This record gives sequence, C-alpha cells and structure tokens, in this order.
Amino acid sequence: MDLVVHHKPHRGDMLQPLNVIEGYPVRPGFYSRDGATATPRGVSFTIHSAGATECTLLLFHPQEKEPYAKLKIPEAYLIGHTYSILVFGLKIEEFEYAFQLDGPYVPEKGLLFNKENVLLDPYARAVTGQRHWGERPEGGEDFVYHARVVENNFDWGTPRRLEYPLEDLVIYEMHVRGFTKDESSGVTAKGTYEGLRQKIPYLKDLGINAVELMPIFEFDEMENARVVDGVQLYNYWGYNTVCFFAPNTSYSSVVEHNHEGDELKQLIYELKLNGIEVILDVVFNHTAEGNEDGPCFSFKGIDNNIYYILTPDGHYYNFSGCGNALNGNHPVTRRFIIDCLRYWVVEYRVDGFRFDLASILTRDQDGEPMAEPPILQEIARDSILGKVKLIAEAWDAVGLYQVGNFPAFRRWSEWNGKYRDDMRRFLKGDAGMAGTALLRLTGSSDLYNPLERGKSASVNFLTCHDGFTLYDLYSYNVKHNEKNGWDNTDGDNNGNSWNCGVEGETDDPEIENLRRRMVKNAFATLMCSRGPAMFYAGDEFCNTQYGNNNAYCQDNQISWLDWNRLKEYREIHHFFRYMIAFRKKHAILRKSTKCASCGLPELSIHNGYPWNGRTEHNTRLIGVMYAGRDEADTRDDIVFYGMNAYWEPLDMQLPTLPEGLRWKICVNTFVEYEDGRDVGALTEFNYESKLKIPPRSVVVLVGVPAAEI
Repeated sequence: MDLVVHHKPHRGDMLQPLNVIEGYPVRPGFYSRDGATATPRGVSFTIHSAGATECTLLLFHPQEKEPYAKLKIPEAYLIGHTYSILVFGLKIEEFEYAFQLDGPYVPEKGLLFNKENVLLDPYARAVTGQRHWGERPEGGEDFVYHARVVENNFDWGTPRRLEYPLEDLVIYEMHVRGFTKDESSGVTAKGTYEGLRQKIPYLKDLGINAVELMPIFEFDEMENARVVDGVQLYNYWGYNTVCFFAPNTSYSSVVEHNHEGDELKQLIYELKLNGIEVILDVVFNHTAEGNEDGPCFSFKGIDNNIYYILTPDGHYYNFSGCGNALNGNHPVTRRFIIDCLRYWVVEYRVDGFRFDLASILTRDQDGEPMAEPPILQEIARDSILGKVKLIAEAWDAVGLYQVGNFPAFRRWSEWNGKYRDDMRRFLKGDAGMAGTALLRLTGSSDLYNPLERGKSASVNFLTCHDGFTLYDLYSYNVKHNEKNGWDNTDGDNNGNSWNCGVEGETDDPEIENLRRRMVKNAFATLMCSRGPAMFYAGDEFCNTQYGNNNAYCQDNQISWLDWNRLKEYREIHHFFRYMIAFRKKHAILRKSTKCASCGLPELSIHNGYPWNGRTEHNTRLIGVMYAGRDEADTRDDIVFYGMNAYWEPLDMQLPTLPEGLRWKICVNTFVEYEDGRDVGALTEFNYESKLKIPPRSVVVLVGVPAAEI
C-alpha cells in the first residue's frame, strides 16, 4: 500500500477510493456479495478463508499466464474470515482474476496454504483455461484456472414457471455433448448447448416434459486423459467439478467472454417455452482437486480442512471413489452449496437437481452417516429452492446404500435403484421376482410409505448414463469395457441383462425381433409404473454403446448418439412416443387420483385370473388394474397392465368391468407397432373375459364404453 487517501464520508456520496495499492484506487468491497461483482466504478472481489493469514488479488490480461497486478488486500479490509476489496477503474472485458492465500502449511492437520498457488474463486461465474474441449495448456502442463467477471443481462422476460408435479414427469437424461456430437445429428453446432437447442422440436414431438442434463458445471475433461489402443480417452461424463457456479464453456458454440452462460440460458428458455423442464445433475460429493496427489487450485488452498472430509492425519476420505469427499455438513460448505443452488435457480431458472452420490451429503465431518443431515434439511426448507425438484442418488461409492431410507424431510425423491434391478430381473424372466415386480410397478410402497414420502419419492428408471443402454440390456449378457483400458475390470458386474441368445450384434431376425420386443416391454412397463419416470437419451431408437456399461471416458461413437438408428428403429421410436402420450393421458398410471365412481379399488392385482394377488416362485404372469378419476376426467379411468415374462403364451382371465364398459386393447408388444394400427384385432382375445398374452410380451387395456370398441 503506497498512499492513504483521507476521506470524510457523507451520506449519499458515491463510493470513493480510500487507498491506493500498486497504483490502483481501492476501498473495502461488498462483503455480502461473494465472488466478483461489477459496479459502474469498478469491481468488488470477496473471498472467505478461516485459516489464511494473508490474501492477494491477482489480475491478468486475458489468456496471459503472469499477472499484471498483485494487490495484497489490507488487513483492515478483513472482517471475520472475509476479505473484500473494491478496485476502481477495472473494465471486466480487460482482465481475468485469481487469488493467492498465505497461511500455515501443516498437511497432517489438513492445512495446505501456499502463497505461490494461484487459486480459483469458488464463486467464479466463468472459468478461463479450458475453452476448447480436449486441449491442455502448451507443454502439457496442468491448468492454472482464472476467473472472469460475467455481465448478467440475459432477458428472461416474464418467465414461464411450469412447476409440473414430479410424479407427472417423463425425464430424459442426456449428455449435452454426446447428444448431438455425431455427424448424424444433423445440427449445425454439434456437441453444444446450441446443438441441443436445435433438437427441441424432436424432444417436444417425443413427448418428454423434462430433461436431466449430465454435469454442465465447468469440469476438467483432461483429468486422467490417456490414449488406449490409439484412441484418446477423456473424463467425458464430467463428474469432476472445477467450479460450481460456472457453466462448461466448451459446451458453448461461440465465445462468450463476459457473457458466459447466455447460450445455456437461451437453451433453458426455449426448453421451458416448449413445456420442458430442466433438471441439472450436480456433483456436490467431490471436486476435481482429487486426493493428496491431485492439484491444488481452489478449495484445497482456501480452507482444505473445512471443505473436505479428512482423516485424523489429514488425508482424504474417498467416499466418492474419485479421491476426495466434500464436507457438506460443515456450516461453511453448507452455505456454499445453498448459495450455488440458489444461483442456478435464480440466474438460470432451472427446475430441479439430481444429486450425484447424494449419500455423501448425509455424512458428518468424521465421515459418519447422520440421521438428519443439516445440509439436506436446509436445502429442503430453503425459500428460494421451495419448489424445485430434489432427486438423490441415494448411495455412495463405499457401500452407504440408502434407497428407501434417504433423509427426505418430505421433499427429497430418490433414483429408485431397486426398481431398476428388480424390474430388470422380472422382465428377463427370472423366477421369484413377480411379487417384488408388483411392488415396484405400483410405487414401491415397501420402500416409500406414501403417507410419509408422498406420491413422487420413487423416480423409476431402467437405464441411465451409468450402465447398459436399453438396447444393450437385451443384446449383451456381460459388460464389454475393454476399450476403457482397465482390462474390463471397471463397470457394474450385475447388470441383470440378457442377450436373447447371441452376444452382441446379430443378423438373426428372430433374435432381433425378440430384442425389439424386450425393449418395448421395458418401456411400456416403465410408463405404466407409479411415480416419475426417467430413461436415457437414445433408448427410443435403440442406441448402442456396443456393450460398454461404463462409457465415462469415451468421447466417440461409443457414447455419441447415432441418429441413423432413428430410421432403422423407427418402430421403437414411434412406440416410445405412443407410450409417453398414453401415460400422459391416463393420470391413474402416474399417481393416486380420486376414487372411481364405479366402486373399483384404485389398485388391484389379477395374476392370471381376477383378484388373484398371490405369487409363487414360478409366477411370471402378472396383472395390475388401475382405477380412478383425475380432476380433469369426466368419467372413470380404468387401465389394465398385463405382463407375460414366460417364453410361452399364457392366458389372462380379466376382471369384469362395470356395466356398459368393455376392454379395449391399446398395447400388445408382440405386434409390430404402427401409428393407428388396431392391435386388438391382432390379439387373441375374448372381449368378455379371456386374453391370451403372447410369450415375453406386455398388453395394456383400457375400459371404454362398448360403443367405442
């Protein structure tokens, strides 16, 4: 500091400099505004550290490695653990910034301060250094991250708040880059937010009403990048966050300096305009800083012993399987997470979050699970987050499995991993699964008491990014992850898949037809299950990953959607579209409704013959009847789902309908689907009572007035 400016404050004065540091007029900044905040006269920078003894602000010319200014923040500008400085005269387009923090270096106590480390602002709205996908800095060095100030002037107009009930959602999980990166996508900005925006008409036509975007926070795709058999592999999925407030700039089709996020906001704006909600897959369980051998570019150098769960000797607990675990229930980290979620809801208008390995957020500062974790309760009760969807992946990487027991505070839903596993087994014909399958179909009441958890606790899914695609589920008995470079040791060994008789691709028409039928069975079952439903992008046209069930590193045709298959599997696509529309039409499939006026119960089981709710070890024929009336219905809605998981046809004796109604067959997966085709005419059915369900097939019927048959 080289000059003190004497100033007598007056009420109503514009902010005036109080000091000059390295030639820059400065004064204390805005302590309650984290990160960098632009003002008409300069920029305020605010950062917190409980352990630092000194804080220096670094200013860089864009894309330069060395700072052109180092401004040591005066001790007088420190309030509590917060450093804040307003630097006058800065123009946001002319600089990037970072911090250096000094303090004790005692690794065994978790203190890693080093005044030479260049540290990224945890609240940075944009990160420089990784603009181009798959490129390292010159010389192959590690990234040195800088932050950029973002001018937030995106005009949302009057925002459209969709606020669909969660149980009404059909969620489409996708990877932004992989969705359109392949040449076959036909978009002009492949692999970007803009490319996805160009596919909105397709999504709308398909009928889904929510997209779940795999990680779009700034991440390091070059972490553990390597070459295997001549193919460059990356950390493609993005579950290694660099900065939680910044969108991934390599997903933008244009350079957005100081306007980072505009293309993503435009995408979200148009999705919502077309009736599609946006859920973000967020990774608050670990960061890209890794373990003791990982880089120190942000939290480690700010307050390592606060932000991470550490062993008594200062090492990292690895509950994530990725090197470290965030200390989510420490008050400082808790506030950071809430601030971040609020930011994405307010500034990006997102509708919900899916929390990766959310069970880590139930652990205390010693790594022990908590019955009522403060972070989960605070998220559930926060005023800004009051209407967003909260979906937990209710397990972690070291065996804390909380499906059905995740601390919910009447707000949290869960990826129902038991639905996936149990239904996969039943659908492929495993014995002893019928009773469990009926529970999963009807809302998993054994896991989620509806009086305590409501209608939407169970997010049902059969496929997601992690595991086989739906086509591969019925094309491979075992995983084929050899191209990942780990000798096929990575990935799940219990996929409950079935290759239908031949491993991998085949020209046998019977096997191919069976695979298509199994895909239709699976999706029809998902659409007829109680609770919100989710499936993986590309399943609707039998996209394949060639048996790879852990394609986290494959930035190539293994992970990219092959849109040519849309033409090859047009029947499957049309069937998916039909089943989504069918689910939307019949609210009774998704949730409890008003009681049917005819007196039929809301749910009833008919395994082979009416009102038979018993199952035996060899039971493979099940039937569920839903009956009720939604608010908008003018008459009772009665839907019957029947599944024959056996390899021979079986008779289903149907329950008697109220007077004046008859059963109409709407779905028979044994019959090739075609829009408008009368599947009832192609099904062996005595309209009064008996239906013959073909082998390995699903039928769905609706009770309609006899005149409509």
